[in-house]
Amino acid sequence: MNIVFGLHNLLRQPPRARALTIGNFDGVHRGHQAMLALLLNEARHRGLPACALTFEPHPRDFFAARARNPALAPARIATLRDKLEELRRCGIDECIILPFHERLAALSAEAFIDDVLVGALGVRYVLVGDDFRFGAGRRGDYALLDAAGGARGFEVARMLSYEVHGQRVSSSAVRAALAAGDMDAAAALLGRPYAISGHVVHGRKLGRALGESGTGRGDGFRTLNLRFSHWKPAASGIFVVQVHGLDPTPGAAPLPGVANLGVRPSLDPRDVNGGRVLLETHCLTWPARVQAALAHAAVPGEAYGRIIRVELLHKLHDELRYPSLDALAAGIAQDCADARAWWAARGLHSAHHEA
Repeated sequence: MNIVFGLHNLLRQPPRARALTIGNFDGVHRGHQAMLALLLNEARHRGLPACALTFEPHPRDFFAARARNPALAPARIATLRDKLEELRRCGIDECIILPFHERLAALSAEAFIDDVLVGALGVRYVLVGDDFRFGAGRRGDYALLDAAGGARGFEVARMLSYEVHGQRVSSSAVRAALAAGDMDAAAALLGRPYAISGHVVHGRKLGRALGESGTGRGDGFRTLNLRFSHWKPAASGIFVVQVHGLDPTPGAAPLPGVANLGVRPSLDPRDVNGGRVLLETHCLTWPARVQAALAHAAVPGEAYGRIIRVELLHKLHDELRYPSLDALAAGIAQDCADARAWWAARGLHSAHHEA
């Protein structure tokens, strides 16, 4: 998938006609997937590349910052990395990412059509959702876009809402499910388990020391740390998870684990991660073949820099503030026991616990 950041980079490329859809695509849920599949089909019939136009930051993030009211910003379902990966998996040929700033916010609906859709993107077909609005003050709608298409020579189509079990699928519905800790409902709306991916980064190395005496190993509660780039994740708390991408063996099963997604309230906010949101995952087992593979990483015995994907399968509880490191270690040990019990109840305990 070709990725273009900003109109200035787009204009450096040779002009091309496009089939296009427009949206924030936070989560790339089943409604988005249905729209992207329709776009792909229409694009192929016309011999055009299937393109998605999206924005970063989310327009509501921009307006929340401008109003100095963080409550107006939506909780973020996916990182930009995960959004782009899902768009690629849906078969999209090109994703254009427009920085949402003051100039774009002030652009009238008519100017957006003339300057962006026609002038920069050369659209021949545009597919939008039934609630699509655009332009300054959200004054542009499907009717305006359709009329402009007739005058400027591009087709416009509108897709109605996508429903699952009578519920309209939307990013808001996914956010609500994640906020409630209902991971099954979120997975039904997304069409897959909710997951976060990224490069493993350094933390405080505190997990190595926590609980060493109770584990009988020298690694304590070692964690794989992923940064969640947005300050307001749609999910937070302690989760039963499974980790993909850590074991390099072809066909290797994902590794079971327990993870904390949030700001770690028991730790000093001035730590190495500066109070940013982290997904900290402790694998319940570290198979021997993974240990051997990690020994060849840039830092012996670690996974720093490796790209992994962590699926959040079941929420155990919200983040807790522990009064001491001993209490924190005991809490993590209980979370690990609860996670093992969850796996065991599904008959997966022994299959995932390899030596």
